[in-house]
Amino acid sequence: MSLRNIAIIAHVDHGKTTLVDEMLKQSGVYRENERVQERAMDSGDIEKERGITILAKATSVDWKGNRINIVDTPGHADFGGEVERILSMVDSAIVLVDAAEGPMPQTKFVVGKALKVGLRPIVAINKIDRPDARVDEVINEVFDLFAALDATDEQLDFPIMYGSGRNGWMSIGPDRPEDGGTLAPLFDLVLEHVPEPTVEEGPFRMIGTILEANPFLGRIITGRIYSGTVKANQQVKVLHGDGSLIETGRISKILSFRGLERVALDEAHAGDIVAIAGLSKGTVADTFCDPSVTEPLHAQPIDPPTVTMSFMVNDSPLAGTEGTKVTSRVIRDRLLREAEGNVALKIEESGAKDSFYVSGRGELQLAVLIETMRREGFELAVSRPRVVMHKDESGQLMEPIEEVVIDVDEEHSGIVVQKMAERKAEMTELRPSGGNRQRLVFHAPTRGLIGYQSELLTDTRGTAVMNRLFHEYQAYKGDIAGRTNGVLLSNMSGEAVAYAMFNLESRGPMIIEPGDKVYMGMIIGIHTRDNDLEVNVLKAKQLNNIRAAGKDEAIKLTTPIRMTLDRSLSWIQDDELMEVTPKSIRLRKRYLDATDRKRFGKTGANAA
Repeated sequence: MSLRNIAIIAHVDHGKTTLVDEMLKQSGVYRENERVQERAMDSGDIEKERGITILAKATSVDWKGNRINIVDTPGHADFGGEVERILSMVDSAIVLVDAAEGPMPQTKFVVGKALKVGLRPIVAINKIDRPDARVDEVINEVFDLFAALDATDEQLDFPIMYGSGRNGWMSIGPDRPEDGGTLAPLFDLVLEHVPEPTVEEGPFRMIGTILEANPFLGRIITGRIYSGTVKANQQVKVLHGDGSLIETGRISKILSFRGLERVALDEAHAGDIVAIAGLSKGTVADTFCDPSVTEPLHAQPIDPPTVTMSFMVNDSPLAGTEGTKVTSRVIRDRLLREAEGNVALKIEESGAKDSFYVSGRGELQLAVLIETMRREGFELAVSRPRVVMHKDESGQLMEPIEEVVIDVDEEHSGIVVQKMAERKAEMTELRPSGGNRQRLVFHAPTRGLIGYQSELLTDTRGTAVMNRLFHEYQAYKGDIAGRTNGVLLSNMSGEAVAYAMFNLESRGPMIIEPGDKVYMGMIIGIHTRDNDLEVNVLKAKQLNNIRAAGKDEAIKLTTPIRMTLDRSLSWIQDDELMEVTPKSIRLRKRYLDATDRKRFGKTGANAA
C-alpha cells in the first residue's frame, strides 16, 4: 500500500481539528450508525474545555488504496515545541488559513519551520463561507509570507484549495460545487502533490517524536521509521543525540494508526508512522535502532524557553488538607516525567531542595501543566512567571521580544496603543482588517505582556483578539511599571464572615466567598490604593438583647472577583505566590508573617 505522511498546521481556531474530523468521516473510518464525537482528536479533558489542541496526535485514513498518515498539531504558540518535533515525521503539510483573518503569528512560525526542513506545503483557504471572507487578499498575504520566509521557487509554487472544513468540502476554485462538494479534491491533491516517504538504506532506525504512557503497555513512543523494518519482539537499542547508549531492550508491541484506533502489527516498514512499546528509558528526540547501528539520527533543534516559574512545596497552614501528593519528591518525579515527553520544557532544581525552576514557552503552557497536576491530586505553590534573560558576548543583558498582533474595533485602538506604549512596545504596523476593525502589530518585551490579556479585554469590552509569538532577543528595555493596586490581607486564620466582608467592601473588591477558609498573610481582596492592608475578615456582628426598631438589615455582598488559574498567574507580584490544590486556588504573600515581610521586603522575594 502506497504511503503519504502529512501534517496539518495553522493558527489557533483556524479549523485544523474540525477538518481532520471531516477527513475521518469521508474516508470511511466510521460505521454508518456510529456515534461521532466532535473534534475527536482533542481527546484530553483540558483540550475539550479550552477548545484548543495541546498535544500533537497521529491518525490515518485510506483513500483509493493509499494510506495517508495525518498529524494534527497545536495552533497556539506556547505549544510550538509539539509542532517543531513532528515536522521530521512528515513529507508535506496542509497550511490551513482562515479566509477572513489571513496568516497569523502562529501560521508564520510553523510555516517558517516547515519551509526550513524542505517541505512543499499545500495551502487550504478555510471558512470561505464567512461573510467577511477576503479570499484574494489572503492568498496574496500567504504568498508574501512564504517569500518573506525565504521559500524556494518550488515551495512558492504551492497548490491552493478553497472550502469549508466544518461543512466538509474543498475545491480547486473559490465557489462551492453544485452537488455540495466533498473533501475528495483535497485527498486527490495530497496523493498527487505529496511525495511518497523517502527510505534510506540500512537496518531499522526511528527517531522518537511523541511520548505517552499507557497503564498496560508502559511507555509508548511514536515516530517515523527512516530505514529498515521492525518486528514485534525484536531486540533494539536507544541512542542519545550525542551517540551514547541509553538502553537496550525488546519491542513488545508495534501499533499502527487506523483512524482513531491503534492496530497491533507483526512488522512495520520504513516510511510508516508507528508507535512502539516495551522500552523504559528512551524518550523524545532519541534514536531507536537495530543493535548494529552506531550513529544516531539528527533531531530537529527546539527553540529555547522564554518564561520560567518556581514550583514549590505548599507550606501554607492549609497544606495537605485537600491534596494527596504534597511532598517535594513526588512533585520532582512528576515534573521530570513531564519534561521527558515535552522537549520545550526545562526543569532545574533550585538551591532549596523543596522548589524547582520550570521554564517553558509562555504562561499558557505552564498554566496547562499546573492544571493537569492539580487534577492528578497535587498540591503546590507557584511564583509569578519571570522571563528568561541572558547576556550576549559583550556582556549586555538581553531579553525576549515578542511579535504581538491585536485585532480590535477602531473605537478601542487608542487605548490599546497607549497601554502597549507603557509596556515598552514598538508599533510596526497598523492597517484595517475589515468590519470596522484594525490590526495592530507590535514588538513588545515578554515582561510587559505578562498579565496584559485580562486588562486588554477590559479596555476593549471583550472585543480584542491578541496573538503573540517569540520574535528575537534584544537589549534590555528598562523598567516596566507593574500592578498599580495593593492587596487586602487577612490578619487571622479561620473562616471568612459575610458581616466582616460587607464592612470591608469600601476598601476594595473581594476575591473570596463567605465561609472560605483563610489564614494570616492570605490575599482576600484588591485594595483600592497602591499599598497592602491587613484586615480582619473574621469579625462577626455583636449580639445584644436590644430589639431593632426596624427589620435587621440583610447583608448583600457584591459578587467577588473570580481569580482563575490563568488570571492569578499573571496578576500576582514577585513577593506573592499562588497556592494550587485539587479543590482551591488561593493567593498569598510569600512570607505570611508581617514581620518577615518587612524584614525581607521585595528584594528577598526576587532573590527567592
